[in-house]
Amino acid sequence: MIRNLSQQNIRQFGTILAEKEPSRYANHHSLPLKDGKAELYQTVAQTWLNRECGLTILSVSTDNENFLDFYLDKPVWLHGGVYFTLTPFQGNSSVQLSAFSTPRHLETRLAGNFMVYPELRVESICTFFYQELEQGHLVSGESHSMAELTYVDQGSLHSVADGQDILLEQGDMALFAPYQWHMHYADTDVAPRIVTISFSVSGCDLTPLLNRKFPSGQKAADLLRRMLREQELMNQHSTDMILSLLQQLLITLLREAHTPAAKPQIPHFANNENEIIRKAQQFISAHVREKLSVPSVAQSINVSASYLTALFHKHLQISPGEYIRRIKLQESKQMIREGELNFTQIAEALQYSTVHHFSRQFKEKFGITPTEYAKSVR
Repeated sequence: MIRNLSQQNIRQFGTILAEKEPSRYANHHSLPLKDGKAELYQTVAQTWLNRECGLTILSVSTDNENFLDFYLDKPVWLHGGVYFTLTPFQGNSSVQLSAFSTPRHLETRLAGNFMVYPELRVESICTFFYQELEQGHLVSGESHSMAELTYVDQGSLHSVADGQDILLEQGDMALFAPYQWHMHYADTDVAPRIVTISFSVSGCDLTPLLNRKFPSGQKAADLLRRMLREQELMNQHSTDMILSLLQQLLITLLREAHTPAAKPQIPHFANNENEIIRKAQQFISAHVREKLSVPSVAQSINVSASYLTALFHKHLQISPGEYIRRIKLQESKQMIREGELNFTQIAEALQYSTVHHFSRQFKEKFGITPTEYAKSVR
C-alpha cells in the first residue's frame, strides 16, 4: 500500500524538505527508471531525492526486507545506510539524486504490486433471517456448504456442534464452518429471537471462531443492527453494504479470537465425549423416520446405552430418549407443512404406535394439536 510521504511517516529513514529547498550538493544525477523495473540502492551517506518526470514510488527499509512504500512527490533526505528502491508507478519516470557519496546500486528487480487486496472476502450471502422461535424449539441437525453465524437477540439458545453444547445468551453469537454438522434447541420455557446468516467466505481460516461463543460487544452488535436496517431498506447498494458489514463483523471476531481471552483448550476426554454425542445426533437425524431407541442409537456408535445417557445428561441436559422424541416431533411439523401425508401416515412414517399417541405427544410439546398446526401454516 502506498503511503503519504510525510515527516511523521518517513522520520525513521530521513526527513522531508521544503519543495524549493535545494540539495546541499551540486552533483545532481538524473536516474531514468523503466516501467516494470525497481532499482535497489543503499545510501552510503545522506542522500537527496526528488521527483523529476513521471510518477515514482520510493520504498525504504533499514534491513532490506521490510519496506514501506511512498509516493515520491516532494524532496526528501535519506539517512546513511538506508535501503531504497525507485519504481515507476505507470510507464517510465525519472528521479533527481544528489549525495556526497553516491548510493550503492545493488540490483534491478521486477516491480512489485503496490495494490492492496483483501485477505478476507465474503463472497456471497445465502440466507439472512431474523427469527422468533417457539418455546422449546428444536430441529434435527444439519450441515451445508455455507458457513453460518447465529446471534441471540433475546432469550437464550443451545448451540450444538461436534457434540459440544454451548448456551448462547442474549448478545452472544457462534459460528459454524462449511460442512460442520450443527443444531440448535431452546429450553422448554424459552422462546428466543435470533439472527442467522449463512454465507461463503474466502481467504480466511475460520477455525479460531469455531466451537465457542462470542459476547458480541458494542461494535459487533452495531454491525449486526446496521445489516438488519439495510435488509429492511433494500434500496440501492443495500446488498453491497450487507456484504461489507458482515466482512467487518468477521474481522472483528477474528481479532477478538486472538486476544488473551481466547477459547480455552478442551481436555482430550471432553473432545472424545463430544464426538460420541455428535455421532449419536447425526445418527438420529439420519434415521429419524425409523424406529429409534436409546440402545439402538448407542449400538450404532459402539457405546453402552447407560454411557450414552450419562453423556447426554452431562453435555445437553436432556436424555437421549427425550432428544429422539423432540427430533421426531420437529420432523412431523416439517411433514405437516409439506402437506403430502395425512396424520395417520405421518405417525406411521415416524414409527408411532398409533396416530392418537402421536397427536397426544404433539399437543404436549407444542401446545396445539396437529390439526390446529396444519391450519396455521396453510
